[in-house]
Amino acid sequence: MPSHVHFIFRDSNEDPSSLLRDFKEHTAKKILEAIQSNPQESRKEWLLFMFERAGKKKGNISKYQFWQHNNKPIELWSAGVIKQKLDYIHNNPVTAGFVTEPTQWKYSSARNIAGQDPAFEIDAIGFLG
Repeated sequence: MPSHVHFIFRDSNEDPSSLLRDFKEHTAKKILEAIQSNPQESRKEWLLFMFERAGKKKGNISKYQFWQHNNKPIELWSAGVIKQKLDYIHNNPVTAGFVTEPTQWKYSSARNIAGQDPAFEIDAIGFLG
């Protein structure tokens, strides 16, 4: 989705908060570096201004705030709940009107499941086809 991300993960260390923190820290640094170093990014100044402004509102942010601090984690405690949430994630871009089929969204794991030219790899451990 253009404004947010959904993902399902399992932390082998059983510390999902730390995993999520590290994910957000790493991706924020990489995305900000990409924005700053891309001369073709027409919104560079505006994006950096907005991230800096958001960072100034939080005492624990040194410069830019990329991710929001509020997460909405949901414990996936059964195969049925996992399937329900996976269906929700796959249908999110359809519901938003960006595509008509989940596999049309480039960054959806629905493409992996359907065997269609995926944009990334997924870990099949615990996968419910």
